[in-house]
Amino acid sequence: MKEKMRYAASPPANQEPMKLRKNVAVSEAGLLFNPVTGESFSVNPIGVEILKLIREDRSVDQISETILEKYNIDKTTFEKDYHDFVGILYNHNLIETNEETND
Repeated sequence: MKEKMRYAASPPANQEPMKLRKNVAVSEAGLLFNPVTGESFSVNPIGVEILKLIREDRSVDQISETILEKYNIDKTTFEKDYHDFVGILYNHNLIETNEETND
């Protein structure tokens, strides 16, 4: 069942890099699949790029810098959209904090 990511959520407040869970598959076309839950999601090309940067263990600042350089978006809008996006990923157990990874 394909589900659009559109629900606001609150990720952990820290600015530490997040980790995409190892079992989550991400296609170049923007389809995410969590085999544990069977859920699938679709994201736009910027979402795919953010997920790629998360997989590369980039910091929030590095992700922001990359996206702001590449796309015509202001920093305030990006920060709000990024926070919402990461919150949705977190609430659907697609990402985890480094703290959770080390537990």
